[in-house]
Amino acid sequence: MSSIEVRVPLPLPRKGRGSSSQMVHRFAGDARGAFDDGWGTLEDDLAQRAAAPATQVTAEVPRSAITRNQSPDIHFDYGLNPYRGCEHGCIYCYARPTHSYLNLSPGLDFETRLIAKPGLPAVLAAELQAPAYVPQQIVIGSATDAYQPIERTWRITRGVLEVLQACHHPLAIVTKGSGIERDLDILAPMARQQLAAVYVTITTLDPQLARILEPRAAAPHRRLRTIRALAEAGVPVGVSVAPQIPFITDDMEQVLQAAADCGARCAFYTVMRLPWELNALFQEWLAQHYPQRAERVMARIREMRGGKDYDADFSTRMKGSGVWAELIAQRFHKTCARLGLNRERVGLDVGQFRPALLSRQQPLF
Repeated sequence: MSSIEVRVPLPLPRKGRGSSSQMVHRFAGDARGAFDDGWGTLEDDLAQRAAAPATQVTAEVPRSAITRNQSPDIHFDYGLNPYRGCEHGCIYCYARPTHSYLNLSPGLDFETRLIAKPGLPAVLAAELQAPAYVPQQIVIGSATDAYQPIERTWRITRGVLEVLQACHHPLAIVTKGSGIERDLDILAPMARQQLAAVYVTITTLDPQLARILEPRAAAPHRRLRTIRALAEAGVPVGVSVAPQIPFITDDMEQVLQAAADCGARCAFYTVMRLPWELNALFQEWLAQHYPQRAERVMARIREMRGGKDYDADFSTRMKGSGVWAELIAQRFHKTCARLGLNRERVGLDVGQFRPALLSRQQPLF
């Protein structure tokens, strides 16, 4: 008797969300999936589930504020993240697998079940005043965006900036959120003292692609306005054209040109990387939105990773290797040279740090 192949359809895209499934994480004790039992109800069930899930925010009492980075291919040592998870929902986000440590899915949970740290400014102030603390630039938003939509209500990032301004501590911010313009009253004075720099990520100028690639981040044209607003306020601003995804994000030169026209002073990029569960999530997204080119995209990603979906080697994980990676690098460097964007990141001054000034601010925290 011949066997009958039953094809389980892909989950339907969720409006306003990057991922469409509760991808099982690597620490889960069991896995559940859709199953066609022959009654023809599977597709109706998937359609019902495709309704946009609401965002849930839980408050957490943070035990620490500053994270230490030991990866040799990352240019900073100190990071800070006011939130866990990110409502922007970027399907390519390398931080998605970190939600697995919380027993939450790197898929929909990462962008809908968020954790806020309202006590973070006070914890940060205490860490900065510790006798053993050695000041270095702190990068805000190194894992999840500090200006995701819930910052409008929680204002934790704002509190962190107030602490750092009070003690003259240097900071850099990486964001896709136009909400950073709210804090120009802090960032502009700090920038004049060489204490602040901002890097705005613009993956593509194509609004239709951005809508499915990073659904709740600011629109590309809005991010360009943010670059202009920062530059006009005197805040050193750079642009990140990361990640570069073969046959998906194909307008790097146009992004760099537009950012330079708006006042960006430097630029950087990475290529797509697929650690842990992100690999399956991204391939699911490809199958949903670009089925005709999905295999072609993955073939080029593997070409940059020595034939594998992902290679965590520090020497190549950010830029890849091989012919395709070299082609991306040439395009980037030639465009930056033409536009005057290939300058070093802004150097910030750690010598102004005065932790004693925070003791006067304690009643505020």
